[in-house]
Amino acid sequence: MTQMPPQAPAGMPVKPHRGGMILAFGIIGLVCCVIFAILAWVMGSGDLKEMAAGRMDRTGEGMTKAGKIIGMIACILQIVGFVIWIIAVAVGAASFSFRTSGM
Repeated sequence: MTQMPPQAPAGMPVKPHRGGMILAFGIIGLVCCVIFAILAWVMGSGDLKEMAAGRMDRTGEGMTKAGKIIGMIACILQIVGFVIWIIAVAVGAASFSFRTSGM
């Protein structure tokens, strides 16, 4: 027996999916601007919940999942890059103060 996903109540229209926009936000967030990655992650999560509840068109589920995952990856890479940058600045500052104090 196959279980059908829940549908919107009769007479209530299903919202159109935003899979293309979420996927585009994820890609833009990965390439240049992390705010779009955050938007893809948050909007993707919300839309997937709406799709699971049957209140949003499920045809864009694949694009929505892909956009959310790319947004998550972009956010994680941004955090890792920031941590590496902080370490590099700290090491550079320590080596600079070591060179100037030895004179």
